[in-house]
Amino acid sequence: MTSPDSRSPAELTLRGIALGGLITLLFTAANVYLGLKVGLTFATSIPAAVISMAILRYLPGATILENNIVQTVASAAGTLAAIIFVLPGLVMIGWWNGFPFLLTAGITMTGGILGVMFSVPLRRALVVDTTLPYPEGRAAAEVLKIGAGSREGEAESARGLRIILVNALVSAGFAILTQTRLAVAEAALWFRAGPGATGIAGGLSFALIGAGHLVGLSVGLAMFAGVVIGWWIALPILTAIAPSTGSVAEWAGGVFSRDVRFLGAGVIGVAAIWTLLRIIGPVLRGIRASVAASQARRSGTILDMSERDLPIGLVALVSLGLLVPIAALLWSVVAAGPLAGAAIPLIAGALLFVLVIGLVIAAVCGYMAGLIGASNSPVSGIGILSVLAAALLLVGLFGRGTPPETTQALVAYALIVTGIVFGVATISNDNLQDLKTGQLVGATPWKQQVALVIGVVFGSIVVPPVLELLNGTLGFAGAPGAGPNALPAPQAALISALAKGVLGGDLNWTMIGIGAAIGVAVIALDEGLGRARLLRLPPLGIGLGIYLPMSVTLPVVLGAVIGWVYDRWALRQRDPEAAVRMGVLTATGMIVGESLWGVAFAVIVYATGSDAPLALVGDDFAAVALPAGTLVFLVLVGALYRFTRRSVRLTSPPATR
Repeated sequence: MTSPDSRSPAELTLRGIALGGLITLLFTAANVYLGLKVGLTFATSIPAAVISMAILRYLPGATILENNIVQTVASAAGTLAAIIFVLPGLVMIGWWNGFPFLLTAGITMTGGILGVMFSVPLRRALVVDTTLPYPEGRAAAEVLKIGAGSREGEAESARGLRIILVNALVSAGFAILTQTRLAVAEAALWFRAGPGATGIAGGLSFALIGAGHLVGLSVGLAMFAGVVIGWWIALPILTAIAPSTGSVAEWAGGVFSRDVRFLGAGVIGVAAIWTLLRIIGPVLRGIRASVAASQARRSGTILDMSERDLPIGLVALVSLGLLVPIAALLWSVVAAGPLAGAAIPLIAGALLFVLVIGLVIAAVCGYMAGLIGASNSPVSGIGILSVLAAALLLVGLFGRGTPPETTQALVAYALIVTGIVFGVATISNDNLQDLKTGQLVGATPWKQQVALVIGVVFGSIVVPPVLELLNGTLGFAGAPGAGPNALPAPQAALISALAKGVLGGDLNWTMIGIGAAIGVAVIALDEGLGRARLLRLPPLGIGLGIYLPMSVTLPVVLGAVIGWVYDRWALRQRDPEAAVRMGVLTATGMIVGESLWGVAFAVIVYATGSDAPLALVGDDFAAVALPAGTLVFLVLVGALYRFTRRSVRLTSPPATR
């Protein structure tokens, strides 16, 4: 593939923005519904890159950089939809009856744009001068490169495109098979362990296998260590203490959600602080480099495209300017309620909170995106820590034991402030992933940063009406007047319960404290491994392994091991770089197929109003679907990697050994 030349090929174009905006509107709506239904959202960068490539390749003058802008705009869909992990809590506690458009869009938009601004000075530290893998950023870049190369007739690109297509078709096909219920989407076995209970569970997901391949062995083993700590040590102990309720699966699952996740949140909190301390030097150097680049541009020096961020002065001006609409939003919340008398200190404290905590969270979320990918980052864990901090600050101002209406207003205020910070977290988490893709394809950083701001605006416009529609037709579990088909909105329920627990004084801090102690221990372990020059176990990876469901974590671990085995084989080939690259494309195809199907399935679920619109058999078929589906899944994984190895051998005979 030829690199961008001096004639500045098409990049930030009107048609690219329009296409990216259209994809953003569709994907945001789909993600909002799916996230409220099952508590998960799908990453949109790679599906957007595939759709963009399929459309723009038939238009004159299309370039890889223009395709990259489309996926950058559309990536806001996957990230801004995560606001559903906070805002439905306002309906659940009875503060809102619906989702007022200006207020909902304002919370989403101001937080999102702040996330873009805060991540600009982080680019050099966390994207350029780093060894972080950025799995989804690399995968998106490979999709764009393969698309551009195949259009130009390159042989290797044609082979790579074939590998992507085969893996994507198999990945999507198996995902469809699980929706028919002829194969299960998750293989799980729950059992008693002495007086307690535990289990083993793994999602049959090609996307998670692909993500594991891309994150690498170090992160994969760190996540496995988290599984051991959370599921096979802590869970049996905690279930032995807790009374058994329902089946073993319900018993263990309830204790995991109630206790073990907070253990993981404690580990993530300490690991996040440690990560921030470790990267603060590179971040400060990145800020100084941004200032120097702005000064060089003002003096007439022509910078390389890859060095052109948004000017740091403009970043600071926009960031400070956004505090004005944020203050207006907060004033509209407190002016007519029981908190009106304390409006000025409340708003001033919230603005300081958003600036300080937002900057910290932007750095930590950017690091997590680089470590394991934006879609696998525990952004809801960051939301938990943020709402805890916001609620504690309110306790410091008002104390506990306030009248019920005041407590309700304080909980609502904590949720709204958390919603703004959550926008910062989700967008910074995604922005640096996009900038990594841009770095790999030779994009201009400032144009990508502008594109993401545009994507934030598009996404913010569509979130409120979708939430209003779903609230009016289905409602949310636990909200006043919710019907039998109410959407669970699990993260929003948890975060609002936390805010009420802190302000009401009945939150159990024990598990968070134990998690913090474990976090200190795993940091010491990782540092010791580093000094011994052994394979390191990133503390955030361990925290993720504790916090995330095992069904999500174990496939990533398996993919990391498979990827390590494949890479060892690839490095023995005549052209090891090409062989390794074909492995990356294999993982990319797995992610692409399931991601595109995720979009289609969300639309089908919404259109039919059914949880299982494609089901061909009932729950009684699970006894067959479990072993058969697991076997088919493992056979297909093996077959896909064998197909890739065969493709490498046919084009690059192994070196004589």
